[in-house]
Amino acid sequence: MIPQHFPVENPATGAAIRLKILATTDLHMHILGFDYYADRTAEQFGLSRVAALISAERMRSPNVLLFDNGDSLQGGPMGDYLAEAAEPGPRERHPAIVAMNVLGYDAITLGNHDFSFGLPFLRRALMGAEFPVVATNLWARRPLPVCAHALLERRMLDEAGTPHLLRIGVLGFMPPQTTEWEPELRSHLRIADIVESARTAAAALRRQGTDLVIALSHSGIGPPEPSPLMENAATALAAVEGVDAIIAGHTHRLFPSPAHPGGRGVDALSGTLAGKPAVMPGFWGSHLGVIELALTRTPAGTWRVRGHCCRLESAHRQAEHGLVTAPLAVTHRKTLRHFRRRIGRTGVRLGSHFTLLGHDPGLRLVAMAQRWFARRALCGSRWQDLPILSAVAPFRAGGRGGPDHYTDVPAGPLTLRNLADLYVFPNRLCALLVDGAALRDWLERSAGQYRQIRHGLADQPLIDPEFPSYNFDLIEGLQWQFDLEAPARYAPDGSLRDATARRVRDLRHRGQPVRDDQRFVLVTNSYRLADSGLFAPVVAGRPVVIPAKLRTRDVLRRYILRRRDLAPPGDLGFRFVPSQGSSVLFPSSPLAAEQMPELPLAVDLVGVDADGFGIFRLTL
Repeated sequence: MIPQHFPVENPATGAAIRLKILATTDLHMHILGFDYYADRTAEQFGLSRVAALISAERMRSPNVLLFDNGDSLQGGPMGDYLAEAAEPGPRERHPAIVAMNVLGYDAITLGNHDFSFGLPFLRRALMGAEFPVVATNLWARRPLPVCAHALLERRMLDEAGTPHLLRIGVLGFMPPQTTEWEPELRSHLRIADIVESARTAAAALRRQGTDLVIALSHSGIGPPEPSPLMENAATALAAVEGVDAIIAGHTHRLFPSPAHPGGRGVDALSGTLAGKPAVMPGFWGSHLGVIELALTRTPAGTWRVRGHCCRLESAHRQAEHGLVTAPLAVTHRKTLRHFRRRIGRTGVRLGSHFTLLGHDPGLRLVAMAQRWFARRALCGSRWQDLPILSAVAPFRAGGRGGPDHYTDVPAGPLTLRNLADLYVFPNRLCALLVDGAALRDWLERSAGQYRQIRHGLADQPLIDPEFPSYNFDLIEGLQWQFDLEAPARYAPDGSLRDATARRVRDLRHRGQPVRDDQRFVLVTNSYRLADSGLFAPVVAGRPVVIPAKLRTRDVLRRYILRRRDLAPPGDLGFRFVPSQGSSVLFPSSPLAAEQMPELPLAVDLVGVDADGFGIFRLTL
């Protein structure tokens, strides 16, 4: 339904156009409504389900534009298969691009993860696009099939049925941190500041007589004040003169939504950033973003936005559209055949349901594989006698992904599908030289996962929903306690919240207290080497003793193939400091109840919330 403030007529000329902008973002190769990790149909996501929503919107309106906001080529097992195992023919197009072609996308931009498989792969994939790929703040040493902006000329019907030619400029932006997260790109690419690039490009488009400028921003919703090379710049971008509408992404959130945090320049209910219409349609094809604009013609003959309406449409339980499923059928079968290959066996269930309580055999397996590789890699080096530790974080631990977003590998055969479930991203393994003080600071940053509790109170919320689980680094090889009654030292974004606060207690290695000057080798992933992010300050300047070359998932595969039969323990090394009379509540999958007997903790199931999460109680 269009709100009352949405204009109905043009008081000046009578010429009014209703334009509908449709958007997807962060598909991460979830083109089909199929969960490859669980090997079953999934009703809640997939571009094939969004396609039904696109078709319905086009039936309701003659004036429709369709865009994608990046991170489409990487993230799911099908994407991994196409990048790492498939042997495409010279004229074979990437299935994600095929799907976008048949759906008639008008333009797309790129996200940071679209570069995860390297430039040759990206170049090959984009060559098949029948629409412009816009990358305004990107410079490449060797040209990519992208453009700095697109100028779309479309005939749109006004409310009287009269056609008008509209010139629509499209800009596309990706995080400047992309080359930090993918260090091998640094000599090949430069990614400029989003806001500064937008100012220059929007002004240039306006000089060309553009009627409307749409910004595809693979960037989250951040503060309204621009700062150099800011990662989440959508709000500051919206304030740029000449930009009319924003499509945001990258952070996998829903906007507009009453659940989205507000703030200066952010109206999460009406869907505006800096007063301009904006959407962020979730991830994996969970939603379709819809911006409806009322355009009126000025006496000078130009068009201006006089009203807007923003909304999200859920793809949950939408029927898959054959326009998408048909051309991907062969690739789907090949992906299933590849990921069903057996590589080993586990004697225990590998579930991430209780990771945040310190129990996760699957995450422990990843940590063990990393340490195994590092020990072999450092043999004969000057670092070989130092203690080797392994930092790992859960990628599938509920949160915005919902109650099905957990690793859950049953005891029995291990397949390549399970491997992808255990380690989702194509990060590379590396190792740093650190001291005890750095380890303590590392864990203090992870401790931001938890809310502060009060002594003696029952059923207090445990998890800070603003803290993503992929930043919850745990360090295998250490033992420690988290004091939940103490305030968090760091905020979820890594900023110092309380310099006097300490949550990490009794940090030990092999039963002995860790000294601040004690030296260790810490195995981690290439993402942690970036100059930005939660752990950047503690990583900066530390010697890299194992460079980021081999993908962590390849290391895990080698470890499993060598061991064949595995039974990793679930203990992740930490406990909570006891708090007499206190208890906390935390969400997990309802299936987690099956694992409660395995826990060395007092946990019970309280109920199931409206979102389908099981709510569990931990007595401290």
